[in-house]
Amino acid sequence: MRIFIHQKDNWPDFTWRSDDFVNLLSEARNLQGRLVGKMEFLGFDLRNEALLDTLTLDVLKSTEIKGEILNPDQVRSSIARRLGMKIAGSVDSDRNVDGMVEMMIDATHNCFKPLTTERFFDWHAALFPMGRSGMYKITVADWRKDTTGPMQVVSGAMGKEKVHFQALDSVLIKKEMQQFLEWFNKNEKTDLVIKAATAHLWFVTIHPFEDGNGRITRALTDVLLAQSDKSTQRFYSMSTQIRLERKQYYEILEKTQKGDLDIAGWIKWFLSCLINALKSTDTILKRVLFKADFWNRYSKILLSNKTQN
Repeated sequence: MRIFIHQKDNWPDFTWRSDDFVNLLSEARNLQGRLVGKMEFLGFDLRNEALLDTLTLDVLKSTEIKGEILNPDQVRSSIARRLGMKIAGSVDSDRNVDGMVEMMIDATHNCFKPLTTERFFDWHAALFPMGRSGMYKITVADWRKDTTGPMQVVSGAMGKEKVHFQALDSVLIKKEMQQFLEWFNKNEKTDLVIKAATAHLWFVTIHPFEDGNGRITRALTDVLLAQSDKSTQRFYSMSTQIRLERKQYYEILEKTQKGDLDIAGWIKWFLSCLINALKSTDTILKRVLFKADFWNRYSKILLSNKTQN
């Protein structure tokens, strides 16, 4: 019985009706344009502050989705070093933090470069610098081998397990990824936001690595969203919003994996999540602008007091 979409005869020929989500796409595109406009009015220092806050959240929340908690100060310091920013209270960072930061920055700052197998392997090696996931040794910078059986996402007690998803056989990965990369790097008429939604689903369905697939999927999504913004700077975090909507995220993924190749429902959810992510950016901007206004105001008072003395 063919339960999962990658087992369908016409995989991976995804279909959808644009009319099902045209209003959501228009709203997302409008919010993207307004955000870019706001950022153009900010000075260089304020843009960098907003960029640093956004990237820090992106890294922290992308790892939290899988249950891994990173040190926020280490993440912020690692990002600042790689972007050449000087920040107060900079601290040393662990290798796994630096690796996650390097991948996320490469995804956006080099978003217009072609995606290759080598680049995927570099991302994977950065995530697992010691060649281990927790206590377990894993295959790093190569496709998974399935030496212990098929890769499955399972819940429930022993004997009553429920299989939420089973990835395609590892012997198919090389061919599947070649097809995926050809599609990803090809210029086509599909809107880049819709392409981001499709790429996210397609890659996570292939599940090509032994571990780290979710984090790499979200980095991959950022590549296409950065292209859609025509900007290598990120001022909103899709990972942060997915973390907030994690339950719904896994529910729609499971439903889509067990459905047919009409993925309109998945695209609608993705667009709604993106819209929420774009709207939540106002919180970061308000915080950055408040800090700038505070220091501008009180630095003048301090300077005035020094002059009088």
